[in-house]
Amino acid sequence: MSFFKKIFSKEKKETLDKGLEKTKTSFFDKMSKAVAGKSKVDDDVLDNLEEVLVASDVGVKTTLKVITRIEERVSRDKYVGTDELNQILREEIAGLLSETNVGNATEFEIPKGTKPHVIMVVGVNGVGKTTTIGKLAYQFKKQGLKVVLGAADTFRAAAIDQLQVWADRVDVPIVKQQMGSDPASVAFDALESGVNQNADVIIIDTAGRLHNKVNLMNELTKVKRVMQKVVGDAPHDVLLVLDGSTGQNAFEQAKQFTAATEVTSLAVTKLDGTAKGGVVIGISDQFQIPVKYIGVGEGIEDLQVFNKVEFVDSFFK
Repeated sequence: MSFFKKIFSKEKKETLDKGLEKTKTSFFDKMSKAVAGKSKVDDDVLDNLEEVLVASDVGVKTTLKVITRIEERVSRDKYVGTDELNQILREEIAGLLSETNVGNATEFEIPKGTKPHVIMVVGVNGVGKTTTIGKLAYQFKKQGLKVVLGAADTFRAAAIDQLQVWADRVDVPIVKQQMGSDPASVAFDALESGVNQNADVIIIDTAGRLHNKVNLMNELTKVKRVMQKVVGDAPHDVLLVLDGSTGQNAFEQAKQFTAATEVTSLAVTKLDGTAKGGVVIGISDQFQIPVKYIGVGEGIEDLQVFNKVEFVDSFFK
């Protein structure tokens, strides 16, 4: 099918394949049980396939869409053998994802015409937020862009220290204050510093506390408002970081954060350590918010742009 053509470099593709290995192995183990003893795709096989997709954290709504597409195909083609099921599933999921105009990127890039490009990063503690910021800074710097970091997660001293470690590692400037400082004040200083340094990209870390959504909403709204005093249309991107290994919990966090603030893109991390990589398919389909980045390993190069063609190809390899 025309969906599957080589986009990533060999090294990048190998990293993606390796990062999805646990998900793929788990999925195909379940798949082989679902079709055991069957030669034809019938209602039983489809029921079993539905269970496999839900168990792989694709999500109920997306699973039902995929099953409906396969049912239509089976009734159209009259006879579909179980040996064809893998290819059909691959094509239908790729088709489903291609209906949203996201997941087409091949490189880390920022939109032309916005300078500085301001990214506000949100997400609960422990999802890999600070690590994602560090790896993003590395990738943008590698593209020749000037990057400034802002440590506006002032709720935890560890968050400020961790971001400093990444700033040192990537060799980019960081703007920070003491723990307990006003996050909006840090964001203001970071944007002012970035503008003065003629930065291309400014990435602002924020605290991720979901236990009181009203407080979170108020804080993020205030951070945005204060940033706009320096850069009128900031932030240009509100990036929500989700831990892929939490499966359905990632869906829940996405719902909570999209209710608290206007999220414009997603990063799904820790896919290499889990069999729940199907969550990327469900989140891509269900939230009308693009998955921009996926984390497929601990190395500095292991944050990748999400490309749906390469992702589905690696998933079903």
